[in-house]
Amino acid sequence: MNLTRECIEKTEQLIRPYIRRTPVLEIDGADFNLDSIRIAFKLEFLQHTGSFKPRGAFTNLLTHDVPAAGVVAASGGNHGIAVAYAAMKLAKPARIFVPVVTPQTKLDRIRSYGADLVVTGDRYNDALVASEAWREQSGALKVHAYDQVETLLGQATVGLEYEQQVPDLDTVLVAIGGGGLLGGIAAWYSGRIKVIGVEPETAPTLTRALEAGKPVDAEAGGIAADSLAPKRVGELMFPIAQKYVDRVLLVSDNSIREAQQALWSTLRIAAEPGGAAAFAALLFGTYRPASGERVGVLLCGGNTTAVNFNNGAK
Repeated sequence: MNLTRECIEKTEQLIRPYIRRTPVLEIDGADFNLDSIRIAFKLEFLQHTGSFKPRGAFTNLLTHDVPAAGVVAASGGNHGIAVAYAAMKLAKPARIFVPVVTPQTKLDRIRSYGADLVVTGDRYNDALVASEAWREQSGALKVHAYDQVETLLGQATVGLEYEQQVPDLDTVLVAIGGGGLLGGIAAWYSGRIKVIGVEPETAPTLTRALEAGKPVDAEAGGIAADSLAPKRVGELMFPIAQKYVDRVLLVSDNSIREAQQALWSTLRIAAEPGGAAAFAALLFGTYRPASGERVGVLLCGGNTTAVNFNNGAK
């Protein structure tokens, strides 16, 4: 399998019985004081488990023979939830490793799907090391959060859906953690529209990689540390980004918070920090579209609690 459009189409057919076709909400940019543009929000936080991650999880489980030991994954939260959910649906055991920064709401969801949960280490990479040790000991099937072909193929189906729903997009803004979602979407569009990556200033994984010409270690903190702060960007997505990603933009933690608040106040959308990062780049002018430009913004995760936004409710 590779990341051709044909393989992405076949992957979409494979996982279709297990995933939702998430809706697109098209609004006038003036609702956010962004005049002369139309915004097409892809509401991927309405996917099973509250993020795009089940697409990659099901792709992995449906294309491999799962051993008796089941599956193992390391995650900041959303990937672990998705793997636990896919394993439950396919009646396979799962063990999920997460760092201590993972929010309680995500821990609770992993447990609710029946997976064994191990909380270890300060950041995602610590959980990844622990998961690798368990894989070697148990023989479980590894399901990587972003640096695995099957994972990239699954996430690429978001791009396929987006194009079917909004065929005249000029630009799409996508948040970056390890880069599986951005790499998959960029592979699908293959330069036919502008694909722009957005990452926190506190976790500039792809920015540092592009500066160095290869994936390198980067800072890994900030408000979205549970979803957008791996130690480095994926090896598989990096050449895709070099070829097909128009640019990478950095946004502050404060702008992410304010984007969350704006989504809640205006649309009653409760996005988690990682889910709001792409919109922060548009809302605060880090990306300035041309007049009349059709802009897509992927809202990729909603595993948070709406009560966080009540102080700003209108």
